[in-house]
Amino acid sequence: MAAWPRDLWNNWSIQILVLLSLVLQVALFLFAGIRRRGAHPVLRFLLWLAYQLSDYTATYALGHLSLKGAPRDHPIVAFWAPFLLLHLGGPDNITAYSLEDSKLWKRHLLHAILQVLGAVYVLYEHVADEGALLRLASALMFAVGAVKYGEKTWALMRGNLDTIRGSVRKQPPAMHRHFHSQDRVFKDAVLDEESLVRRAHSLFHICKRAIVDYPVIEDDAADGQEGATEMVAGVKLWRLMETELSLMYDMLYTKAPVIHTWFGYSVRLISPFAIVASLLLFKLVGKHAHRGADVNITYVLYGGAFFMETTSLLNALGSSWTFAFLSTTRWRWLRYAALCNERWDRLRRLVAYLHHLVRIGGGSRYRSRRWSRTMGQYNMLHLCTRSAGSALFTTPLLGRFARTVGMGLSEWWNREHYSWGIEMPSHVKDRVAQHMLKLYMDGDGINSLGMLRKRWGEEPLLRKGLLHGILKDSLGVEFQECIIIWHLGKSDRGEDEEASLDVEAIRVISNYMMFLLVQQPDMLPGLSQNRLYQRTCESLVNIPTPARHQSMGICAKLKNLFRLHDDPGSKARVADREELAKILYDQYESKGFSHDAPRLPYVAKLAKQLLTMQEDGTADSVKLVLDVWTNILFYASNKCSRKAHAEKLNSGGELTTILWLMAEHFYQLYCERTIKNEKDRLSTQGQASAVRQGDDGI
Repeated sequence: MAAWPRDLWNNWSIQILVLLSLVLQVALFLFAGIRRRGAHPVLRFLLWLAYQLSDYTATYALGHLSLKGAPRDHPIVAFWAPFLLLHLGGPDNITAYSLEDSKLWKRHLLHAILQVLGAVYVLYEHVADEGALLRLASALMFAVGAVKYGEKTWALMRGNLDTIRGSVRKQPPAMHRHFHSQDRVFKDAVLDEESLVRRAHSLFHICKRAIVDYPVIEDDAADGQEGATEMVAGVKLWRLMETELSLMYDMLYTKAPVIHTWFGYSVRLISPFAIVASLLLFKLVGKHAHRGADVNITYVLYGGAFFMETTSLLNALGSSWTFAFLSTTRWRWLRYAALCNERWDRLRRLVAYLHHLVRIGGGSRYRSRRWSRTMGQYNMLHLCTRSAGSALFTTPLLGRFARTVGMGLSEWWNREHYSWGIEMPSHVKDRVAQHMLKLYMDGDGINSLGMLRKRWGEEPLLRKGLLHGILKDSLGVEFQECIIIWHLGKSDRGEDEEASLDVEAIRVISNYMMFLLVQQPDMLPGLSQNRLYQRTCESLVNIPTPARHQSMGICAKLKNLFRLHDDPGSKARVADREELAKILYDQYESKGFSHDAPRLPYVAKLAKQLLTMQEDGTADSVKLVLDVWTNILFYASNKCSRKAHAEKLNSGGELTTILWLMAEHFYQLYCERTIKNEKDRLSTQGQASAVRQGDDGI
């Protein structure tokens, strides 16, 4: 009995591998889009596993064909080599899982050449003598597979940030300003989705240049074309930024840069017909010398290939990228035939309808282009009050296991267990947008490159004349140091006071910045302060707090043991945080620098200063703290590396990425306004000079 798995593998290994390769391709095609809006870590892991296994499985199967003697006994098995090349090309909606894949495009190119040569060897050795029909059928499938595999390598090269930087340097001015707002369709004072996507395409050059840190051409609107100011007018900026970033996701992680070219459209038009022709030729081949199972598997491979290529063709023709392509084509007759007569619009609606029919759960087809509006949250006091407890039913089983095993698992558990996510409050969105608009429209807070002139948090303190004493020292030497100090300094002691939108906004932004510091440190500028964070946590845990005895039932204890996330909103947790904050302030208010707790004295003094300012009427400390946190958030988005923004797009994006791109558009608007004012001034001077010359002539 123990020998049957080995016998199964010896007799059916290549069949298993080929079918597994097909299943992985279908899985990638169906689920690659889940990472656009973020996904559960388990789903992301399964997608990553399918992405890795798809290449390994097809490569191993192709090597199996070139080395194994099965093709001699079953010649039709060698005919599967072109299908494996097609699988290695992958679906159109995923080429790179991360930016590192695009950076290694040269390695992929070498791999592609070797695999194509391997397929040629297999076909030459085992199919060349099997008859003209089979040779022609295999040649057609080989051509499709090799071209699609080469397309993937080309897409990886085009999705590399260095390649994008080189391409934008060669683009002539005004090539993007081709979308006129002829379709101003508004629903409830909001631009309709189709018009919004087209508007995003027209402004996409700003995003593309910004992501590679290349200067945007400030005055690239040709005569009769709209500038960024006109294109942004009447559009909800948040939706527009989300749509533009989804286009950048297409460029970095899918085959979009290759599909929407003359070559890409030609391949997609020809591939289904080539597959059908190959299938018809294969049906004419005599099947008496082949196993029935192998013949059936071949038909399954044909069905999978035809489905994937036909779907690829429909998706390509109905994509908004095709509208951008048609709008810029030099063939005016094609632009007129497709766009002016609305033939392409009808095709797009048809494709959208087909998508709606097969989409599980329905929903808008534009939903995938939206940011999830989820903000991660992490609170140090929340972590340290729970970490201090070590009673029998205080720590979940997974937490105990992580502490026992060590090797960094304990830190991982703390990050995951004590973090949570919320939907971004509308008040936070409006407050941040107003702050950013003020900075860029005034022009005082930015330099000639659109970057912030002042350090984090300084602008609101300078404006109120408070950049001195503990408020200045609390900003820290490094950016992440400032986050830790102000995160603890604002504390949770005011949670039972009169609630306000500003207090909620402070809490949300503060917890979000701590979430980035702990979970996504690459999304923050400056040096990492993990050592300071760890020492601060240890100091907070070691602060003696009164023991709180909680009576728990059996069900509550069992639920606590298997809990995956801590509840930050429970009354007991709020009371624990308030108690720890009170003891922290009382203990460190009058202390100087301490090596054991190097920043806690700053925290206590900052909190006392803010309370004093509120009590004596020096300043509205709530408004001041909100201004500081808003400035810190904007500074993080403005100074974060462009590569980090690009990398985050493959897992749903971050709020800071939205704000960064919005700032780039505001800067473009500011430049256009400045240039227009300068032109008007020069024109006025020229007219005055002409008048003076005329007077002199008289």
